[in-house]
Amino acid sequence: MALKSNSSDGRTRSSIQIFIVVGLCCFFYILGAWQRSGFGKGDSIALEISKSGADCNIVPSLNFETHHGGEVESINESESKPKVFEPCHPRYTDYTPCQDQRRAMTFPRESMNYRERHCPPEEEKLHCLIPAPKGYVTPFPWPKSRDYVPYANAPYKSLTVEKAIQNWIQYEGNVFRFPGGGTQFPQGADKYIDQLASVIPIKNGTVRTALDTGCGVASWGAYLWSRNVIAMSFAPRDSHEAQVQFALERGVPAVIGVLGTIKMPYASRAFDMAHCSRCLIPWGANDGRYMIEVDRVLRPGGYWVLSGPPINWKTNYKAWQRPKEELQEEQRKIEEIANLLCWEKKSEKGEIAVWQKKVNDESCRARRDDSRANFCKSSDADDVWYKKMEGCITPYPEVAGGELKAFPERLYAIPPRISSGSIPGVSAESYQEDSNKWKKHVNAYKKINRLLDSGRYRNIMDMNAGFGGFAAAIQSSKLWVMNVVPTLADKNTLGVIYERGLIGIYHDWCEAFSTYPRTYDLIHADGLFSLYKDK
Repeated sequence: MALKSNSSDGRTRSSIQIFIVVGLCCFFYILGAWQRSGFGKGDSIALEISKSGADCNIVPSLNFETHHGGEVESINESESKPKVFEPCHPRYTDYTPCQDQRRAMTFPRESMNYRERHCPPEEEKLHCLIPAPKGYVTPFPWPKSRDYVPYANAPYKSLTVEKAIQNWIQYEGNVFRFPGGGTQFPQGADKYIDQLASVIPIKNGTVRTALDTGCGVASWGAYLWSRNVIAMSFAPRDSHEAQVQFALERGVPAVIGVLGTIKMPYASRAFDMAHCSRCLIPWGANDGRYMIEVDRVLRPGGYWVLSGPPINWKTNYKAWQRPKEELQEEQRKIEEIANLLCWEKKSEKGEIAVWQKKVNDESCRARRDDSRANFCKSSDADDVWYKKMEGCITPYPEVAGGELKAFPERLYAIPPRISSGSIPGVSAESYQEDSNKWKKHVNAYKKINRLLDSGRYRNIMDMNAGFGGFAAAIQSSKLWVMNVVPTLADKNTLGVIYERGLIGIYHDWCEAFSTYPRTYDLIHADGLFSLYKDK
């Protein structure tokens, strides 16, 4: 909104700007007092402002009276009082509305439907503030948070017993420790990733974005970070207690989600790599519906990793305590579907298999005449919000738009979807203007909030991300940004965000986000309320 010197309320532009600064100062002071009261212990912006000697009476002589004549409407005080939201009952400390366990149990078990998003109707929505658990503290900064989480922040011990021999998580006094292990990598995620890197070009920036299905506590994604790869991890709500909550407390990108009946909330051709480590997804079932959905979100030339059953079943069927005939048929189906999707098997070693998706349709001529190859007729492969998963293959784009650069060059290079003209009304010039605008804005943000790139904020969300300009400008090894593209947005830009080497998700802000409470350190919104003003 532009502020003019002759605005109707009579204030000059300079007066308004000073008013905003003073208002922010007072807000941060109150925020600091609230945090010091014990509700959200730890450092805050208020502490930084206090150290600098800022005072809420910084401009005591400032006059906010109107400078022009005219009638002033009287204000109805009863209408101007702010709405007060009381705290919810302590039992709601981890309430996640659209994945509420009690509601979930009323939905069908078939195809994991009950584990999907089921948001409450208006009359069931809570109108109170979710309380923090007793003793809640500010999470450890990254990289310490990768390995340690305060027990009070997620006080659930069941995984320490259930996954004790698999090295997932250990309880040590007042903290949980995450040794970096997993069901398929008992020697640690780092060594497991080394095995993958012998086949997949992880080191040179070709692989930047990854999808981890059935992520557990997301140790795979946590250890990929040091290799400049950012993973979007997801797992069902409390299939194992608090696994996604632990991931986010660690500072690892994650959402609550499941491969069920609805398409994943990601753009087509988004991820450079997809991964399943004993994620218990029936890949060969339903005519390969889940593999077809992974193919939709996997970019041409991207990799799919499957470790655990049924890979190398001949050697492992006794240890897995499953009939070898059953495992053999399971792998046969997977191989058949991978071939139909035009994935080339690059490696099978131990319990790890790696496939690569072909780079274009020309390399998949054989499947054109295959009667089993059912191609999607819809022209919009990104229209996925609450859309049923289909059994059809997403075609390669007719216009490729050029080669995707390695990271970090791709962060500011012209994304292929823009250079190909795939987004109406968006040119390379307007994209560059947007990038430059956000560089300036983020520089201004850092002057106001000196904690922005200090490591204090790890999990950041941009509620209306556009081209991901904010996330690109704030890019740092200390933080990550969940770029949300609202389903109401004028332009579908999530694919562009991924082509920049960033991650994000579709969402309708009329509903709750698929995460636990208290999982983001900083939330950014630009133009969001304008987008929803008539809703």
